[in-house]
Amino acid sequence: MDLQFTKIAVKVGSNVLTRKDGTLDITRMSALVDQLAELHKEGVEIVLISSGAVASGRGEIRLSRKLDSVAQRQLFSAVGQAKLINRYYELFREHGIAVGQVLTTKESFATRRHYLNQRNCIPIVNENDAVSVTELMFTDNDELSGLIATMMGMEVLIILSNVDGIYNGSPSDRDSAVIRQVAPGKNLSDYIQTEKSGLGRGGMQTKVGIARKVADEGIAVIIANGKKEDILLNLMRRPDTTLCTRFIPSEGNVSSVKKWIAHSESFAKGVLQLNAAAVSALRREVAASILPVGVSSVSGTFEKDDIVRIADDAGRQIGVGRIAVSSEEALRLLGQHGRKALVHCDYLYLENL
Repeated sequence: MDLQFTKIAVKVGSNVLTRKDGTLDITRMSALVDQLAELHKEGVEIVLISSGAVASGRGEIRLSRKLDSVAQRQLFSAVGQAKLINRYYELFREHGIAVGQVLTTKESFATRRHYLNQRNCIPIVNENDAVSVTELMFTDNDELSGLIATMMGMEVLIILSNVDGIYNGSPSDRDSAVIRQVAPGKNLSDYIQTEKSGLGRGGMQTKVGIARKVADEGIAVIIANGKKEDILLNLMRRPDTTLCTRFIPSEGNVSSVKKWIAHSESFAKGVLQLNAAAVSALRREVAASILPVGVSSVSGTFEKDDIVRIADDAGRQIGVGRIAVSSEEALRLLGQHGRKALVHCDYLYLENL
C-alpha cells in the first residue's frame, strides 16, 4: 500500500504513555511500537520523540523531602529515562529492530552542528531533564520535536496527544468539533485552550505554535489522539478519513539555515526594535532585509552572527534573525541611510504579521 509520507517524526506526549497514577501504560506503548515497527518494515524513516521519563520516574520514587521543581524533574528523569528506554528496547527487539537513545539539551542546538547520525536504527529522542536547568529547558517535547523535524528534513511531524486535534470550542463540549485542516496564516487564537496537560509541561497553545512554525518551513504537521487504536497506521494509510488536525505546509523551499533560525529564539542575545516604516516593509510579500535606517533601538550585547529578536514599533516580537554585526557596530549604524543590512532576509524568520 502506498504511504503518504516516507520520512516521519513522531512525538508521543506524557498523557499518551502514562496512566492516571503516573505509571507507564505498557499496553499503549506496545501498541505504538507495533505500528512504528510495521511502518519501519515498509521503508518509512522514523524518528521518535518520546516523553514519559519524568512521569515514569515519578511512579517509582517517593520523595522523603520536598524538592524544587527543577530538582524533582532531574531526579524523576534520571530514574524514569532508564525504565522508559529499556521498555522501548524490549518492545522493538520483539520486531527485530534496533533503537538508539538520544538525550539532548536546548544548548545542544545553539549551533547548526547538532544532527542525528543514527541511520540503521530508530532514534528515540528525549530532553535530558537529568542535567537541564530552567533557562536551558525546552518549553516541552513539542518544541524539541519541531527542531528535530526541521533539522532532519522530515516530511511530516505527527504530534500524538490525548485529544483528537484542535477543537473549535472546548473539547468537553458536545457541540465542539475538530478543526480538520489549518491553512497557512489561519488565525486559531479563538479556539486554543491555555490549560497545560496534567503530566507534561506544554498545552495545546504550545503545540499550535510549534505546528504553525514547522508548517511555515514546508513540513506537514498532524495533531492526533495517540490513545486511538492504530492511529499511526490510519494517519499514513487513510489520511482523508482519520480524525485529526492537519497543518498544511507552506509552498516553496526554506533553507536549512532559516529553519534553524526559526527555532532559535531562546538563544537570542539582543533585540532590534523597528520603526513603523520598516515593519510595513516586512509585511509586504516581497522579501525584505532589516536596514539600519529602519531600526529605532538596539538592546543587549551580541557579536556578529548571533541570534537577535525582532520587535515592531510597539515592542511586540515579530521574529528572529541572525545579526550581521556586533551590538557595538549596530548602535553606531543606528538610523543611517545607505548601509548594508543588519539582518539579511535570508537569515530572518518572521512570525505571522
